Amino acid sequence: MLREKSLVPLSRQHQHALALCVRVDRAALTEQSDLAAWQTEIAQHFRREIQFHFAAEEQHLFPAARVFAELNPVVEELLSDHAWLRTRFAEAEAGKMSAAGISEFAQRLSAHIRVEERRLFERLQKLMSPRELASLGEQLDVALQGVEQACILPAATVRKG
Repeated sequence: MLREKSLVPLSRQHQHALALCVRVDRAALTEQSDLAAWQTEIAQHFRREIQFHFAAEEQHLFPAARVFAELNPVVEELLSDHAWLRTRFAEAEAGKMSAAGISEFAQRLSAHIRVEERRLFERLQKLMSPRELASLGEQLDVALQGVEQACILPAATVRKG
């Protein structure tokens, strides 16, 4: 389904995060120097974009979705994911992720994005009126104002991934 324009900014940020996940999946995380570089990039991605993305979802998107009882279990799942992911981002910031932890993080983040895109966004586009979607879009635009909208370039040490 074509993404409703009010949800495009979140979908664009999802694409950035998915690019990171794909690169992690393709990387051979064996050297300690690679682990440090990946953790730096993951933490940077959180600081520049994802923390604001999560806040916008939690303050605007999820409350709008909760109006529809059928979406409450999805919202609860996504909030649980946010908590788990925030812990992983903090681990990356502290340099405490293992190669297996980085891989698990990428898989979980990718799965989280698929749930948002395929289950939450698709249903919201069917359940909300055009006016409600436009209002949500305005709220999201304000919440994401000033957030970097460009894909973060990987560090030279992790570009091979």
